[in-house]
Amino acid sequence: MQTSIKSRALKEFAEATATLANPAVEEWKRQGGKVVGYFCSYFPEEIATAAGFLPFRMRATGSKGTELADAYLSSINCSFTRHCFNMGLLGEYGFIDGAVCLSTCDHVRRVYDNWKWKVNTPFVHMMSLPKKVEEPQVGWYRDEMVNLKQALEKHFSVKITDDRLWEAIRLHNETRRLQRQLYELRKRQNPPITGAEALSVMVAGTAMPKQQYNLLLRELLDEISQREGNADYKARLMILGGILDDPGYIEVIEEQGGLVVTDMLCFGTKIMWKDVPEGTGDPLAALAQYYIAERPSCPRMFGDYPRRADFVRDMVREFKVDGIIGERLIFCDLWALEHYLQAKESKAGGVPYLILDREYLLAGIGQLRTRVQAFLETIRR
Repeated sequence: MQTSIKSRALKEFAEATATLANPAVEEWKRQGGKVVGYFCSYFPEEIATAAGFLPFRMRATGSKGTELADAYLSSINCSFTRHCFNMGLLGEYGFIDGAVCLSTCDHVRRVYDNWKWKVNTPFVHMMSLPKKVEEPQVGWYRDEMVNLKQALEKHFSVKITDDRLWEAIRLHNETRRLQRQLYELRKRQNPPITGAEALSVMVAGTAMPKQQYNLLLRELLDEISQREGNADYKARLMILGGILDDPGYIEVIEEQGGLVVTDMLCFGTKIMWKDVPEGTGDPLAALAQYYIAERPSCPRMFGDYPRRADFVRDMVREFKVDGIIGERLIFCDLWALEHYLQAKESKAGGVPYLILDREYLLAGIGQLRTRVQAFLETIRR
């Protein structure tokens, strides 16, 4: 699907998404800023921001292979972790001053084990992520945030005060509100932005200083809000999955005539559909409540499937979705079960559901095109 958007802001977002150390990160480093990389969207970015650091979502953009990482990780580790660790071994992540892993899955845990000893990153930390979303787990995660805060303060000789945390929460909430405004535009009959472009905007939000990102996003919203929009599509689609950070994947889908109008991705609605409650008191308690119990959860969270299913149903209704594509990195067992459950429920509700397994790097484009073409033919609008 061709776009007619000629936007400075969108160009900067696309550049930040297509590279690791993008110009915004390079300028941040030139000014003496520190960067903390993190491996999971459950990482509380606000704590890094309150410390004066730039939180950076780890990706393997630009990776060409896993030849070095394969000496440490097995062939049944997912390709995202192998490509990321390979880039660490190659020195591509020399711009980060810290790396934080979470116990998201066995694959990421093995990255932590090896990163700590084999990659020259000054600060490496592991956070224990609960597997449920109830009150005891909220308290557990607050304790993990205290550990992270103290570790950052000790290593970098900084002080993270409650006032700085509340300031960071307000800044990140502003980002979330602007991103939701972008998604509101995608509800239109003729959305003014494609799914691939929207993913570029979202990924860039994890790789740039938030103040700079918010200014650019406001500029983009002003530019596209009056646009006529995209009318030449066969079906409105929703994407479900985990760490999909390559707009090229969605471009292949949209070239076949589908228009991606919403998602439930780690670079999408899961990180911005709700705000952290602002106020006074304990900011870490507010963050723990948000990350564990309030926002859309990941399939690794046991007992929370009904809430995720409700979220998908709401998305389908609000965005007038005709079909759902569930993408999964090979060897991700969590998403394998989630897609089975979501597909069964969606099909029963009359919404077609296509499950696609993929590797981290975009490959097998011909097969992807064929699967999507066949899927679109099953959708009757």
